[in-house]
Amino acid sequence: MPSIFHVTSGLMGNGFSIMNLDPKAAHDHCLQLCTSSTSRSYSSLPASIKENRVNIERVIALYANISPRLHLLEVLRSGFTPRRREKTGRGRRAAAEAGGVLCGRDGGRREPCWRAVPSAAVGLRGGMEPGGAAEPPAGLGRVLRQLAGPGGRAAALRELDELLDGAGGGPEGLGRLAGALARAGAPPAGPARAEDVAALLGRLLARAGDAGAARVAGPAYVFAVGQAEWPGGDPRARAAARELLAGLVAAAGAASVPGLLRGAEGAGLLPAVLELLRPELSKESWKKNPATKHVFSWTLQQVTRPWLSDHLENVLPPSLLISDDYQTENKILGVQCLHHILLNVPAADLLQYNRAQVVYHALFNHLYTPEHQLIEAVLPCLLDLFPVLERGQHWKGGPARPTTHCDEVLQLVLTHMEPEHRLVLRRTYARSLPAFVKRLGTLTVRHLKRLERVVIGYLEVYDGPEEEARLKILETLKLLMQYTWPRMPCRTVVLLKALLKLICDVARDPDLTPAPVKQALLEAATDCLIVLDHCSKGQVKGLLAKIAQSCDDDKVVSCIRKVQVSGGTPNSAT
Repeated sequence: MPSIFHVTSGLMGNGFSIMNLDPKAAHDHCLQLCTSSTSRSYSSLPASIKENRVNIERVIALYANISPRLHLLEVLRSGFTPRRREKTGRGRRAAAEAGGVLCGRDGGRREPCWRAVPSAAVGLRGGMEPGGAAEPPAGLGRVLRQLAGPGGRAAALRELDELLDGAGGGPEGLGRLAGALARAGAPPAGPARAEDVAALLGRLLARAGDAGAARVAGPAYVFAVGQAEWPGGDPRARAAARELLAGLVAAAGAASVPGLLRGAEGAGLLPAVLELLRPELSKESWKKNPATKHVFSWTLQQVTRPWLSDHLENVLPPSLLISDDYQTENKILGVQCLHHILLNVPAADLLQYNRAQVVYHALFNHLYTPEHQLIEAVLPCLLDLFPVLERGQHWKGGPARPTTHCDEVLQLVLTHMEPEHRLVLRRTYARSLPAFVKRLGTLTVRHLKRLERVVIGYLEVYDGPEEEARLKILETLKLLMQYTWPRMPCRTVVLLKALLKLICDVARDPDLTPAPVKQALLEAATDCLIVLDHCSKGQVKGLLAKIAQSCDDDKVVSCIRKVQVSGGTPNSAT
């Protein structure tokens, strides 16, 4: 038998595509190559053949089922990694005793040498279920040929019915058949192929019975969610996938997809789905099938507390892996998964084995990436993580409270805010600033100088028609004065100038800002002046007395009068 690289490189090099292969032509071509005595070594293969390892494995798995004469299943069972040649006789005998194939000449023929690889490592893309048999499901080639032939879906359904009426292969065979069909229609397959595969899986689910339905439901769910959540997917494919998903929910007697996943007393579909996705979510393979990350993310979002904590060991590593990618969209997807885990897993489970610290460091590193969408996802996640990290920290009355994780994050955020000139990032940072002040409370005084510079700098810059950044900064300033009011008298003049300048700029703005936004800005600035007056024990009223007499702008005078008629003490502002 010639080298498997000879066969596969001949297939790939002669224009055969995995998506549109003529079965008979490929079958004849394989036979022709197998009758040749020429062998090619791994080192001499083109780079394109080495990089298409998964496609080559799928070709082998498909066409070895069509013609047993190819004798390629032995190669597929043992893996696809060549082993170094053993030059000594002792090495050849040891390899033979271990069940390998001898390297070198044996009876005048030259054969490849393979290293044994567990079948579970091949995963869904390799043509088998985890832990299942290596052989492709019997009859799959006939069903796929009918699907691509003139009869189309109807002929494929008849072929599937005949296959199920025959031997059927038992529950394990039905599971392998469902997995193969799900791979055949996985994204980025076209809408016609997705509709056909959804119909075949629906028929297979209906004919599987109680014993086989458990094996069929997992691959069918992965296919349905993959097509329904694929970005930019065709509406026809999404409709067929959602119909199949509804059929799965009805067959399980559940009311919704979350009920299907969690089941009754923990006997849901989630463990089977996570087991199917596990080979696809490893560090080496998770980017080979782009739909897998969307299936995992969407499935994770459907499971809430208290059911999610039972599967923490299976969902936390893939979430960290996806968030650690170089592509921003994958980072955001991973952070969203981590945020969902933080919200739905008890703090005790997150603190066990230092999981919360691992998540914190993964999120903290994302703050150095100047992408507003990523920052917008990371900061709320960190704010929900702080209570978990600081749960066991209590101040014991020492000279100074130790710095917390919230202090570290706020310090880095303020470092990025001061020189930032991009309006989108300025809005993103300003949007989260009030939450940090609320979280730290009176401990915000540690960052008071830097917060003062950020507040004054952001109030001076026009932020567009919505003025979101300046509104959030005014909210931050009000909270800051309420929590640190004893430190405000020495800053009264500086803050008063910044607020009066903002009021004058907004009042004289002709058409750039809509009227409701102007009104909101003026009201927020007036509230800050009132709180500042309370903190300074009436100093603001004395400074504003002469301005009200000399100013001719009605809006500015109205704001000043509201401050003059206000009352209260600093303690009432806290």
